[in-house]
Amino acid sequence: MTHDTGYKRLFAHPEMVRDLLRDWVPGEWLAEADFSTLERINASFVAENEKERHDDMVWRLRLRDRWLWVYLVLEFQSEVDRWMALRMLVYAGLLAQDLVKRGELVDGKLPPILPVVLYNGQPVWGAPTQVGELFAPPPPGLGDYQPHFAYHLIDEARLRLHPAASVRNAVEALFR
Repeated sequence: MTHDTGYKRLFAHPEMVRDLLRDWVPGEWLAEADFSTLERINASFVAENEKERHDDMVWRLRLRDRWLWVYLVLEFQSEVDRWMALRMLVYAGLLAQDLVKRGELVDGKLPPILPVVLYNGQPVWGAPTQVGELFAPPPPGLGDYQPHFAYHLIDEARLRLHPAASVRNAVEALFR
């Protein structure tokens, strides 16, 4: 089994996704998360001129009275992708279009989407995590019309892990 295939198989399990989100994604939203509802969605959506995204995973889980959609991108590459923020914007947009088509709305609005990139390359991830950083500064008065979108990066090689004797869960053991 290759490294890529192993990761994909491991993160196909809700327990691994739960531990990844709970321990490596910050935010007050975690207090509302019901991880027993984690469900992998077999979403297959494509841009008109691109291939399907088979390496990515879409999960959803309940936050009290609504769903949170998690777009998990597993990046197994030797170089940093400078355009990842743009790719994530496109993927989130395709997911949003699919949610509209399927009627997965909350009071007529899209549910929240959490874009996460799990990167395990050796070079330090120096690419922007916000799509706005990929654009030249706009002329005065046009700033409101520029895209605003960010993803959460988990740069595995630079995580602060607990000592081996006190590993918290399988995700941390995998990162070790």
